Amino acid sequence: MRVVAALVLAPIAIALAYLGGVAWTVLVTLAAIGLFAEWLMITGLGRETRVLAPGIAALLLAGLCLIAGQIDAALLVLAVGAVALVLISGERRNWATAGFLYAAAAEIGSVLVRLDAVKGFAALMFVFLVVWVTDIGGYFAGRSIGGPKLWVRVSPKKTWAGAIGGFVASLLVAAGFVAFEIGTTGPLLLLGALLSVVSQLGDLFESAVKRRFGVKDSSHIIPGHGGLLDRLDGFVAAVIVAAIFGFLRGGADGVGRGLMVW
Repeated sequence: MRVVAALVLAPIAIALAYLGGVAWTVLVTLAAIGLFAEWLMITGLGRETRVLAPGIAALLLAGLCLIAGQIDAALLVLAVGAVALVLISGERRNWATAGFLYAAAAEIGSVLVRLDAVKGFAALMFVFLVVWVTDIGGYFAGRSIGGPKLWVRVSPKKTWAGAIGGFVASLLVAAGFVAFEIGTTGPLLLLGALLSVVSQLGDLFESAVKRRFGVKDSSHIIPGHGGLLDRLDGFVAAVIVAAIFGFLRGGADGVGRGLMVW
């Protein structure tokens, strides 16, 4: 079921990423809303309408601003949304606001990486593939080699062999991009390595949050995978770091170029 779900969802994500623009932004916005809702469910705030409604409204309005090309307006809306949650969430404001910022950063980062018309799709596919092969390589290396556990208290099944296997797989993705002349060797290998490590840390972070609240899956929306948080934890961490890195090199309109052109 896990494989079937991946074979269905991955082509859809790739197709919408290729289209970019409105199609990709709508998908990202809906995913961000789902991430926020699942975070609230995990932390016991899922039934708090006063928390859920303004957070969803801010993410939705930010998505509309991004569709209109107004990045500054989207950031302003998200900032206002975060402040509103701080003021109305009561004693659980830290968890509510953290979940909103997590979803908001994923929304902004995913759109910025794809924004560049020339290199945006390549940059986004690089992030996708690094995250996917890190997960797949880690799974098979961990299952076949076994050995010492990575962090038993947070994720009992993960091993150091799996972490290293996923890391090596990410370098192969970077080498593939270099072979097709989509970037230069050294920088892409370093970027692939960085995003692989960040992806695994994002996975551990989400596992730590679930363990903190005694939750196994963030939801059951994706057969065989659990929820959006379970499936996108590594991607969220990687795309946020990629967006920051690309922004520092290429500005808001050239994040993809900043990642792929050296």
